[in-house]
Amino acid sequence: MAHKQYQNLIGGQWLPSVSGKTFQNINPADHSDILGTFPSSNAEDVALAVAAAKKAFATWRLVPAPKRAEILYRAGQLLAERKEQFAREMTREMGKVLAETRGDVQEAIDEAYYVAGEGRRLFGQTTPSELANKFAMSVRMPVGVVGMIAPWNFPMAIPSWKLFPALVSGNTCVIKPAEDTPLSTYNLVQTLIDAGVPAGVINIVSGFGPEAGAPLVEHPDVRAISFTGSSAVGSIIGQRASANFKPVSLEMGGKNAMIVMDDANLELALEGALWGAFGTTGQRCTATSRILLHKSIAAEFTQKLVARAAALKVGNGLEEGIEVGPQVNSDQIATSTKYVAIAEAEGAKILTGGKALTEAPYANGTFFAPTVIGSVTPSMRIAREEVFGPVVALIEFNTFEEAIEIANSIDYGLSTSLYSRDVNRAFTAMRDLEAGITYINAPTIGAEVHLPFGGVKQTGNGHREGNGAIDFYTIWKAVYFDYSDTLQRAQIDNAE
Repeated sequence: MAHKQYQNLIGGQWLPSVSGKTFQNINPADHSDILGTFPSSNAEDVALAVAAAKKAFATWRLVPAPKRAEILYRAGQLLAERKEQFAREMTREMGKVLAETRGDVQEAIDEAYYVAGEGRRLFGQTTPSELANKFAMSVRMPVGVVGMIAPWNFPMAIPSWKLFPALVSGNTCVIKPAEDTPLSTYNLVQTLIDAGVPAGVINIVSGFGPEAGAPLVEHPDVRAISFTGSSAVGSIIGQRASANFKPVSLEMGGKNAMIVMDDANLELALEGALWGAFGTTGQRCTATSRILLHKSIAAEFTQKLVARAAALKVGNGLEEGIEVGPQVNSDQIATSTKYVAIAEAEGAKILTGGKALTEAPYANGTFFAPTVIGSVTPSMRIAREEVFGPVVALIEFNTFEEAIEIANSIDYGLSTSLYSRDVNRAFTAMRDLEAGITYINAPTIGAEVHLPFGGVKQTGNGHREGNGAIDFYTIWKAVYFDYSDTLQRAQIDNAE
């Protein structure tokens, strides 16, 4: 059976890769379902895309920001009309259940409407000058050509976080979608084109990291890089970009802790744990991968969590009643399997799950059983390293202060959560947890587009998506207008 052939988007034209190579986009729940073939691009393709973006920047940057914003608003309307189609295709290429992929598309819709409003809010400052008859102000300027490398777990939402604020700021873009989920990015970009984004303003180069991602990072005409992915890859990108004095926004891993105190609403915390740990099959940088339990409630909570996790329905995300979809590929299955073995070797106990599901009806996909691991201590690797699968570690503690210390004891710092009815503890946790996000009485997942998104330590390098994205995609420019008709010398001692 012939599959649809997708091509790179360069300067408004759909073109095959110079390499002539392609790869298949395969449904992780059903490997016989091929969504299409995509170009396996190389440095030559990247160079063509960057040249097209550079050319388009000359005119796009001059389009008034409110007009750029109107295009994004129209894109939001079109995404809303196409939501069901795009969600179903996303479930086929990524695996997460339909309710979640509808949410992924909805997040792109929300981002479009939110960023459209920023088209009239790209504010600078006016300020008094220290000299007479002189006007001083600052304005935001676009960066230029921006390279974007997107992950597979939110294949429309995260590209929208990158593309929309970059576009409203007047930049042009070259985006490399994740090789596991290129179609959702194609659907997003096609919608932007249909909404009126001119040729060359957005360019897509699909392919793999070493062949397509690395040349994008290193191209001299790419003025900034936005990357979401693993901390290991992000470290390499950060080093390569900084060698050329290139700003880079890194959004990377997490090992997120949910603290359940003795005064928590245990049923609420249980629901949060299930959603936080097993939503998106645990394949979120914000996934609840550690649950810290006060010893007085640990036994009861563990028993209920294990029972509920074991009862979760795993399967094809397009089917009714399915709660947990597949992992995205066999490499992710191997990682989950590896960490379960490491946990057992270090003395932890597998309370449910712990293995790939390979029998019918799972034989033609990449499925892993929802897994709860008990008897975990804070020093174990399962308590410190990101798994990115449906695997959660349970750690017991005695005091609130000990829980905060355990939560902060890792190399990551993305999202944290506290379940407690004590308002003093809540505010202390908000202050003391080392993370870019803290939830009170909610799990570690569920970010909203109009708040800053990002982390600390090995999770990120200080930049934020969401309402912090405009700061990354613009450069401050100071402007002085002297109307004195005399030479006035600032920073020269004119004091009398």
